[in-house]
Amino acid sequence: MNWTDERVETLKKLWAEGLSASQIAAQLGGVSRNAVIGKVHRLKLSSRGRATSPRTRQKKAAPSTQGTTTTRRPRNTRPTTVSVGATALQAQFDEEPVARPYLRPTADVVVPISRKLELVQLTETTCKWPNGDPLSEDFSFCGNEAGENGPYCTYHSRLAYQPASERRRSR
Repeated sequence: MNWTDERVETLKKLWAEGLSASQIAAQLGGVSRNAVIGKVHRLKLSSRGRATSPRTRQKKAAPSTQGTTTTRRPRNTRPTTVSVGATALQAQFDEEPVARPYLRPTADVVVPISRKLELVQLTETTCKWPNGDPLSEDFSFCGNEAGENGPYCTYHSRLAYQPASERRRSR
């Protein structure tokens, strides 16, 4: 399918009227919706935002006022999306987010002294938290009492299993 000058002009006219890419493809015939979208991007036609009929656009048009007016935005505004040429939609924020560091309380945190067990010395009730590099000779496991909670002692369980909300905050 070739884009003739006549078809391109029809595309521009229908796009300006606010027709969707599917509607334009149906009127042009022999072209897909994606082909219309691709041509619109290559021609760098303006983005129209939400599709509305031409009649509702005329009703929404307000007479121009002379002088300058300023509009105030609420403090907590939602991000607005803007399309520039053939780029994807990009979110623009009015204010920069503020990173708030979250520190876990250090109360009643006891770091256990490792028993430095080797792999063959581990049992079902010993902590299997690895210490050091597995390729080095001084590699060992914690070896403290794990209980029935899982493979780690209380301290290493706190490190391994953090609540989901806490993981999200640290990112």
